[in-house]
Amino acid sequence: MDWGGIFSNTAVYLISPVTIAYALAATGLAVHFGYGGLLNFGMAAFMAVGGYGYAISVLSFGLPWWLGMLIGLAAGALFALILGIPTLRLRGDYLAIATIAAAEIIRLLLLTQVFEQWTGGSAGLAGYHAGFRGANPFPTGTYGFGPWTFNQNELWERTFGLLLLAASIVLVWLLMRSPWGRVLKGIREDEDAVRALGKNVFAYKMQSLVLGGVIGAAGGIVFVLPSAAVPGSYSTSLTFFLWTILLLGGAATIFGPTLGTILFWVIFAFLGNLLPDLASAGLLPFSTFQAATIRFILVGVALMLLVIFRPQGILGDKREMTFVK
Repeated sequence: MDWGGIFSNTAVYLISPVTIAYALAATGLAVHFGYGGLLNFGMAAFMAVGGYGYAISVLSFGLPWWLGMLIGLAAGALFALILGIPTLRLRGDYLAIATIAAAEIIRLLLLTQVFEQWTGGSAGLAGYHAGFRGANPFPTGTYGFGPWTFNQNELWERTFGLLLLAASIVLVWLLMRSPWGRVLKGIREDEDAVRALGKNVFAYKMQSLVLGGVIGAAGGIVFVLPSAAVPGSYSTSLTFFLWTILLLGGAATIFGPTLGTILFWVIFAFLGNLLPDLASAGLLPFSTFQAATIRFILVGVALMLLVIFRPQGILGDKREMTFVK
């Protein structure tokens, strides 16, 4: 077995664009669920509208990359408003059903032939990278060492993504320490009590949905920076991965989503490299393809164990439970 290759391929995910994108989306989900108590199972849709909003702005309308990104963020906010107006009065599992249905609607709209000239259909969109890469401050060359060796474009994608993630974490930290954040956490615990104090619960929920949606859209933009925007990337498995990440790190924590993302992708990548090698060596009674899919089963088992034994996550506090009763 090639242990060097296994560990090298795993280490790449510590600071990959995928990891950074998921950390951003999980931070947005923490705003929705961890602090606001909104059972949102449609974060994949926010990532999709952010990524496609950016790509379509550049490809179809010839806008500069930075304006395309602002449009992607605005698309996340607009989608939050459209989704929230009819659904935020729902509670618990009803809201979860509505949001997961909305995410599937967005994914299917991206696949339909009606919008294919803008979305690219099932093939997706590519070739929108020139403007962003043209703004790269790093000279042409190779940077880093070992598994973290990048060319100038790869380094720029990671640096930009990390800056967005840092800005999002600081923003959430400041807001949750403010009176607005304290009201939001009160709504999470008992919205009827907060309503009795004269607060507009619906407005606070909407603000939470918009804020988390914009952060999720930022994750969607980082997600499509390295390669292409493809509808198949926004399936329901993406949402469930985000929930696993959120529960792993801690739903009502500032750094929990980022820590959960790193742990999730490192373990997921490690198993994705290890299990097929074990099967090839005859140590597992499966084919290499079957062995690779076992990691999805393990993710599901891990999610169940987290909910049962550690619902507050690694960084969470048992005194601050965030599950909707």
